[in-house]
Amino acid sequence: MPAQDESAREESDPVGSLPFAPRPVALSATLAVNEAIARKRAEGVRVLPLGFGEAGIPIHPALTRELSSASDRGGYGPVAGSAALRASVAGYWSRRGLPTDPSAIVAGPGSKPLLYALLSSLGGDVVVPAPSWVSYAAQASLLGAEPIRVATKRGEGGVPSPLLLADAVVRARARGRDVRAVVVTLPDNPTGTLASEDTVRRLCAVARDQGLVIISDEIYRDLVHAPGRAVPSPALFAPERTVVTTALSKNLAAGGWRLGVARLPDGPFGRALRDSLLGVASEIWSSAPAPMQHAAAYAFGEPPELVEHIDRSRRLHAAITAAVADRFAAAGARVARPEGAFYVYPDFGPIRDALAANHGVRTAADLTHLLLERYGVGVLPGSSFGDAPALLRTRVAPSQLYGDDDAQRLQALASPAPAALPWIAGALDRLSEVLAGLTETVTVSEPVPV
Repeated sequence: MPAQDESAREESDPVGSLPFAPRPVALSATLAVNEAIARKRAEGVRVLPLGFGEAGIPIHPALTRELSSASDRGGYGPVAGSAALRASVAGYWSRRGLPTDPSAIVAGPGSKPLLYALLSSLGGDVVVPAPSWVSYAAQASLLGAEPIRVATKRGEGGVPSPLLLADAVVRARARGRDVRAVVVTLPDNPTGTLASEDTVRRLCAVARDQGLVIISDEIYRDLVHAPGRAVPSPALFAPERTVVTTALSKNLAAGGWRLGVARLPDGPFGRALRDSLLGVASEIWSSAPAPMQHAAAYAFGEPPELVEHIDRSRRLHAAITAAVADRFAAAGARVARPEGAFYVYPDFGPIRDALAANHGVRTAADLTHLLLERYGVGVLPGSSFGDAPALLRTRVAPSQLYGDDDAQRLQALASPAPAALPWIAGALDRLSEVLAGLTETVTVSEPVPV
């Protein structure tokens, strides 16, 4: 075949001579918005980076020290994790009212891979809150399962409404689905709220009635804004069927270190799940990185210097999310007060008519596109988290406002009034300007009579 004919064939056939194309899998929305913001910055656009859910604080020097001291550990280790790490994590959960044996702990390269491995071990379909973190439903779909979305109660994100959960499971099974698990998040991403103990207790009762495993993502539990407020983990009320996961990525801002842990139930089911999970893990990641495990063992031991660091970050997250929520509320959006983590979830429904009239906004995707392209504000549409497209809700992550470098971020951590720092106050004022512009009537000048 002439070269030009072959070239033409390749242009018309993007997969060449192969009879199939790779499976289309979209980039995670939270990572995609980060890349979109980076492109805008490269174009010289002034941006407000409010899309990516990263903690926004520097790594504590003690963690860097511990990681460095273990940098020569290049060998594989136990699939479940080192004895030192598992003992430290068991102590972490025991101090939170969940007595834990180290044998119930499994470590992995981040809580995301652990969740995927857990869903693979459990099999079947999974109920996820609506809205909920983007990867829950995406991972279920990747495994060939059906993510069944169940709405949460107002102001109690992260936990499907118990009443709606029971109905959804019965209906799904009636049409032949094999529902086996339900995922909850305490506190929640994307809403920044925390479900009540009553709601969690009732969800646990439904899980027992319907034979469901509960996967409780508690990666933000140390970032509850109100000091002393307890997190009502399902493991307190349904310990025989609850898996709890966490990691270093949020409370210690070590997302790039990729180290997560799971606490499995006690009893026969928990032991069988452990065996299956370790089998899956052995075929995917073999073992978590040894230097990271060493640093994580130190972190989960909760030395005073890290406890104080987490407390300062909790106060910073609380102050800035509250300030951001106030700006959205002042612009006419409906906003649940953030109670944990570093997210705000404004609902623009009350100003829907103005957005439609002024900007042609009909969906949350329309709104976020407008915010990014016209104003340089990067946020995510609620539809990325499972909301109906017509709901004008967005997920806002203000933690990238803490500073452009570690010097500013450390100053924000130490400040009793971080929202008043010049770079943060300037970003908040810019946000208010943008939000005010959304509802200003767009006028078109009449032609002047000649």
